[in-house]
Amino acid sequence: MNPRPRDRTAELQSDSATACVALSNVSVVYPGQENHPAVQALAGFSLMVREQEFVSLIGPSGCGKSTLLRVVSDLIQPTEGTVEVNGRKPAEARLARDVGFVFQDAALLEWRRILENVSLPLELAQMSRKEREERSRELIELVGLRGFEAAWPRQLSGGMRQRAAIARALATKPRVLLMDEPFGALDQITRDRMNMELVGISEATRATVLFVTHSIREAVLLSDRVVVMSPRPGRIVSVIDVELPRPRSLATREDPRYMDLIRLGAAELEKGYAGHGG
Repeated sequence: MNPRPRDRTAELQSDSATACVALSNVSVVYPGQENHPAVQALAGFSLMVREQEFVSLIGPSGCGKSTLLRVVSDLIQPTEGTVEVNGRKPAEARLARDVGFVFQDAALLEWRRILENVSLPLELAQMSRKEREERSRELIELVGLRGFEAAWPRQLSGGMRQRAAIARALATKPRVLLMDEPFGALDQITRDRMNMELVGISEATRATVLFVTHSIREAVLLSDRVVVMSPRPGRIVSVIDVELPRPRSLATREDPRYMDLIRLGAAELEKGYAGHGG
């Protein structure tokens, strides 16, 4: 196998009709304050993500990966360009509860038990107590936390807290799940376990996933495509198709094609630095 990055023009043309998330020429500039100049986080970023696709974003710190997720989720507005989520503006998708977001920190409410944390979005959606409890228990079982419904967040390990955060993000059955380095703070053994949990959750929910990571290995293991980004302002260096069979497991890492993709990803990251003058 000799994997190659996908041609960007062909990708945009072929995916535009089936896009679940569509970003066209998106730029984001954070305005300057006092002695600090304006910062351009993204420049001319265009990407089409298909329904039920798992796409990872990798690139150096500060290249705009998290900014991109915040644009899709309507937490910030792009300076230029257009964004659509399931054919809607991000604000409309957010109001329809069509987007779930898992942050780097689980951000659980310490004064609410796990069941209550998971059910919070359903409570805000004014779902009946019985319905939201049933839905929350289903999700708690899905993420492997059955038996911890009454636990307080402080009683859980880091990996368990992130599982609860994923369950909460899935509460409203979003079609798009945004994940911003959710496993970055975990030890390697726990991270491996969470990767496999995420594989199962992704297959069970069939949500479209945009996943931010600094790990090429993690990106290849989980994804259908890996988007390699340049240093700030973030642009797409290349898009790598991950043509490894599913379902994936930790044994996938022993496949020679997996290692070929790791090497390709590393080479594309280096290309991004070189093209940036770094």
